[in-house]
Amino acid sequence: MSKKVKKVYIETSVISGYGRIRFHDTLMEFFELIRKGLFIPIISAHTVGEVYDEKTPVEVIKNFESIEYSAYDTTIEMSRLLDKYMLQKIIDEKYVDDALHIAIATVLNVDVLVSWNLTHIVNEMTIPLFNKVNNKNGYSSIVIQKPEEIM
Repeated sequence: MSKKVKKVYIETSVISGYGRIRFHDTLMEFFELIRKGLFIPIISAHTVGEVYDEKTPVEVIKNFESIEYSAYDTTIEMSRLLDKYMLQKIIDEKYVDDALHIAIATVLNVDVLVSWNLTHIVNEMTIPLFNKVNNKNGYSSIVIQKPEEIM
């Protein structure tokens, strides 16, 4: 990992994966690196709402509250980019929230979007399609990876 501090958009699956045995070691390390200042966490207000759902386990909320992050509301610019993704039918409309994460992270120009959503977000078939729309509309390509890939 380079010494440069990375601005990292954290998608909901990473936050909600905390406490799951399958992701335990990776997420313990990832969130510790955030607390040490090696990553600058960027989160959408949409994600914050998902985290504070009544079904979220207490340990997930406690971990989430242990980090300092910047939260951003969805802007008109982000919504317009989302609409362009959906017009291209990159993913089914019922997964619009997944595309919203990508639009938010793209407009905020983060270094990397971190996710464990392998179906719609960290997907070698959809990433180039999202980036084609990004580039066509004047945005940089977005890097999308799993937490272990950026550590």
